Amino acid sequence: MDGFQAYGAGKSGGTFDPQTFIRQPQTLIRILCWVFSIVVLGCVANEGYLNRPDEVEEFCIFNRNNNACNYAVTIGTLCFLCSSSFLALDIYFPQISGVKDRKKAVIADIGVSAFWSLLWFVGFCFIANQWQVSKEEDNPLQEGATAARATIAFSFFSVLTWAVQCLLAVYRWKLGSDSVTFNQDYIDPAQPEVTQEVPPTEEWSVGA
Repeated sequence: MDGFQAYGAGKSGGTFDPQTFIRQPQTLIRILCWVFSIVVLGCVANEGYLNRPDEVEEFCIFNRNNNACNYAVTIGTLCFLCSSSFLALDIYFPQISGVKDRKKAVIADIGVSAFWSLLWFVGFCFIANQWQVSKEEDNPLQEGATAARATIAFSFFSVLTWAVQCLLAVYRWKLGSDSVTFNQDYIDPAQPEVTQEVPPTEEWSVGA
């Protein structure tokens, strides 16, 4: 079964083509997920914490709720690592010879993408709510406001990109399943049809 398009890739062992790889929709969306996680992580890590002159410890820009900043930093870091891992898997995917192994990889992509889309949605709602209820006296100069808004915006964008990635993975799974079923049931019309010969029945004569 290595000669047909199984789950979005052809015969295993082929030469890796960077141009073809980078033009694939799942690759482009994966890179966007990777970039958005860096933006969220960078915004919160660099400008997500403030320090007032009368206070010793820094506090989170999102309503002084350190959980909001910690959530954004954690999800940004883990998402960056996850996106990098799946990019590496996408590069290696055409080298996977077993159809069952390819199926497992695609199913894992579906589950992980849906999971990250949910986590980013929760993070978007949580961070946006904490920014909305932040007190003006905590940050009268609006320091880091641009970074806070960028964190909220790119959290929302991450929800969409991971959801699209999940849909693309579902499409790859469906396409692969149909291809496998077709190749299992396909009969080459060029081959002569083999008919099973029915042995002749013996005639019995009944004497008088």
